[in-house]
Amino acid sequence: MPIDHGELPQGEEKVAAVRSMFDSIAPRYDLVNRIMTFGLDIRWRKRAVRDLNLPAHATVIDLACGTGDFCRVLQKASYCPIGFDLSYGMLTAARTDAPLVHGDILHLPIPATSVDGATCGYALRNVVDLDAFFAELARTVRPGGRISLLDVSEPPNPIIRFGHKIYFGKIVPFIGGLLSDRKAYAYLPRSVAYLPQPSEMVRMLAAQGFDDVKHAQLTGGLSQLLTATRSQ
Repeated sequence: MPIDHGELPQGEEKVAAVRSMFDSIAPRYDLVNRIMTFGLDIRWRKRAVRDLNLPAHATVIDLACGTGDFCRVLQKASYCPIGFDLSYGMLTAARTDAPLVHGDILHLPIPATSVDGATCGYALRNVVDLDAFFAELARTVRPGGRISLLDVSEPPNPIIRFGHKIYFGKIVPFIGGLLSDRKAYAYLPRSVAYLPQPSEMVRMLAAQGFDDVKHAQLTGGLSQLLTATRSQ
């Protein structure tokens, strides 16, 4: 199902639209990411993994794992990742030897308190129910475990925000159109509207049983990082 460029899809329509979109852009997803972020997405993932601050060989679930970018960084940091993604196309294009599971990250097929940590890269705005996603994190991560969640952001500086709006709203869809699917990459800037304010996401995580919830703007606010510890 194509993304509707009038109003953003909701509910099951959103699930189908997001799955279809990522299936279609999977073959060149990594290439477009590297180009449109000038490789900064690699730095941001390394920062997110560093901030997990878990012991070596910890089991970490990577949710909406896509082609396995986070899984590769987690393995280099001596963690044991398991990836989950709704898009079979993304899993087919994955470049990792970590275990991968095709499924809904709102309903993970794993026992409660069974993993040491969780990561998620640029998918918070794509889930149907963000509060339910945070609840699933709280269910699956053991007490004392850590989460590290990345997503896009709006820069707080008005000058940077103006330039970012032009780049993200005009140039990224153009690049996406040349290399992959223009409609999909036109949706990405608009999908930021799904994200609550940072203070609200901090509150939501705390309400689900996470302590030491922190929000950081990365590279002047081009990206944002949420980290927290599961309550004991």
